[in-house]
Amino acid sequence: MAEAHQAVAFQFTITPEGVDLQLSYQALSHIYQSGLRSWKKRISRMRNSVIKGVYPASPSSWLFVVIAILSTLYMQSDPSMGLIAKIQENLPLSLSLSSQGQTMVSALVFSTLLWLSLILTLRFCLKLLLSYHRWMFEQHGRISTATKVWVPLVRLLSGRKPLLYSYQTSLPHLPVPPIKDTLQRYLLSVRPLVDDEGFERLTKLAAEFERNLGSRLQRYLKLKALWATNYVSDWWEEYIYLRGRNPIMVNSNYYGMDFLYVTPTPLQAARAGNTITALLLYRRKVNREELKPSRVPGTVIPLCAAQCERMFNTTRIPGEETDVLQHWQDSEFVAVYNRGRFFRLWVYRAGRLLSPREIQFQIQRILDDPSPPLPGEEKLGALTAGNRVPWAHIRKQHFSSGVNKRSLDCIEKAAFFVTLDDQEEGMMGDDPEGNLDRYAKSLLHGKCYDRWFDKSFSVVVYKNGKNGLNAEHSWADAPTVAHLWEFTLATDAFQLGYTTDGNCRGEVERNLPPPQRLSWEIPAEVQEQAVASLTVAQTLADDVDCHVFPFRDFGKGRIKKLKMSPDGFIQLALQLAYYRNRGGFCLTYEASMTRLFREGRTETVRSCSSESCDFVRALDAGEQPEQCKKLFRQAVERHQNLYRLAMTGSGIDRHLFCLYVVSKYLGVESPFLKEVLSEPWRLSTSQTPVQQMELFDLVNHPEYISLGGGFGPVADDGYGVSYIIVGDNMINFHVSCKHSFSETDSHKFGVHISQALRDLMNLFSTDPKATAEASREDKKRM
Repeated sequence: MAEAHQAVAFQFTITPEGVDLQLSYQALSHIYQSGLRSWKKRISRMRNSVIKGVYPASPSSWLFVVIAILSTLYMQSDPSMGLIAKIQENLPLSLSLSSQGQTMVSALVFSTLLWLSLILTLRFCLKLLLSYHRWMFEQHGRISTATKVWVPLVRLLSGRKPLLYSYQTSLPHLPVPPIKDTLQRYLLSVRPLVDDEGFERLTKLAAEFERNLGSRLQRYLKLKALWATNYVSDWWEEYIYLRGRNPIMVNSNYYGMDFLYVTPTPLQAARAGNTITALLLYRRKVNREELKPSRVPGTVIPLCAAQCERMFNTTRIPGEETDVLQHWQDSEFVAVYNRGRFFRLWVYRAGRLLSPREIQFQIQRILDDPSPPLPGEEKLGALTAGNRVPWAHIRKQHFSSGVNKRSLDCIEKAAFFVTLDDQEEGMMGDDPEGNLDRYAKSLLHGKCYDRWFDKSFSVVVYKNGKNGLNAEHSWADAPTVAHLWEFTLATDAFQLGYTTDGNCRGEVERNLPPPQRLSWEIPAEVQEQAVASLTVAQTLADDVDCHVFPFRDFGKGRIKKLKMSPDGFIQLALQLAYYRNRGGFCLTYEASMTRLFREGRTETVRSCSSESCDFVRALDAGEQPEQCKKLFRQAVERHQNLYRLAMTGSGIDRHLFCLYVVSKYLGVESPFLKEVLSEPWRLSTSQTPVQQMELFDLVNHPEYISLGGGFGPVADDGYGVSYIIVGDNMINFHVSCKHSFSETDSHKFGVHISQALRDLMNLFSTDPKATAEASREDKKRM
């Protein structure tokens, strides 16, 4: 095999005349360049470690402190108050240095210690400032004096240009809320969902739990919070994600879509070339820590960046009891799947990243390769789509050595996984809405064997140039992946670009070695298990009902003119839509972030509140508009307060979840916790952030609107709803449910959502002042 010989730096043959040594200078050069690139990365990491290690100061500030101390000594003044003399007395090299040299060394030691003390002081002050969250609860125009003082202090201490991870050691730890407060908030959240008798029973259970077992569990949890960076995240990752034994396809993984209206090129290989290049450029920025730290929108408050660390070169490894996330420091190739064959595509050549045109050239080679799949190869990916335990057994027995291990390593150690799909997707043809639904299902599960669901993320490039991705959930949450995907789409379309004939830009080195076809020896047992896993996955995939639709009647522009939160407005519309669809209310999950804290992930906002239920009932009963408006504003304000509490560490569900984990470790049962954690989330919602990086102007390029992404339903009898607020005039929705439950229908629920949004806007359109203002804005846009 030619590609195998390319990797051999030298060969020797023993002959009667002696040893015949043959050197491959090309391979040796490749090894040298790869090693040089590796050392450059190590030096860059060391440099960044120093820079972020002294943040919010700078390395050069050490020289300033040294010069200041030496200057004061020169003027016969001792700023150390005798400490320099004490250091001089204890110098181990005092016998070999002159008196002046000893003074100089002592001053350098004192200056360094003073500098380190100043760094720790500044970092402690910054952590205290970032622990202040009262600003989030203050109304616009009513800012307290404390907040007015706090803002410039934060700007002052975080003014120097930070690296991606510069703030990590300055972020506060997630606090453990008082158990009494958590229980009170829990009871408030379930009050509209149970009758008086049920609420009284829950109140007694909560009171008994607080008096007895709860206090004991709380002490253990506070003990963990003292030594753990984050008392929630490690348990959340392990018990919610990695210990799950059901398929991660649909149940855990989620997807992201391409532009709604634009396909930058119709050439599959070219789109793949630019997409892969953009992703690798993002990885380079992550490795060099050149990305700006994410912040709370409109503020200077930084968010935790820990989830970026395992974005690339990461795979979820199946286990019998629990899976493990395996991360490699670097990878110079990606894994590619096309028409049942697996390939390894090297993306670096002699230490340099291949150009987009060269990657397109290599991708085209894969597409033109006529070789058929090996026996058992085509549906091998179904093992990652089925139940976890059979996959763990098969992997241990048949992929632990030999050619199967080498090929599996190529997939698992790859930077990411790429599927060159032979289908065409997107909003096209005579049925654009139906095609969007099929597009969503394709990204969510595909054919159940043409994705590698264990990879941190898999990119899908379709035959007509559309693309998308499927992300594994355990290593990061949607905002982190959305940040990556936003950079990828913008870099692809606006920075890398295409020629007039749709090809990638750049030159091609024609002697590039071809992509390496992976070899397999798949025994009958593995093939049988792949078929069994595919059956499980296909049943799950067929049961998923997806509906994607853009709501174009209005967007956040008109909502903000009503002086209310767009997210709160949409959440109230979802409550109204669910009530009309199912005739009642349900426990509602809205994902909020806790990345204000170190290693923070998510918290639950229980969006169905007593206030929201009161409003929905009033509107449905036809009460007076003024009364409905009043109830609506109260419900939105309540929702916003719940969201703020969740973001600032005072949520309900993560605290109760950790108390439950502690109870399991101690081997004690809690009827209260057992009931709380068994409650189904029949309406699971999430907002996809947009324009996190502002790489292009959406106002001047409205056609480059993103469709966002979605996920499968959490409950068998419920809905999953993801939405993305795009610009001022559009909201995209992704709705999912299951066909097997007769009372749920994603299309009907989508209709209810659209109608609920219109009804809410019409409610406020009865206000002459609001109507006139909205009309003026509409005329401006026209």
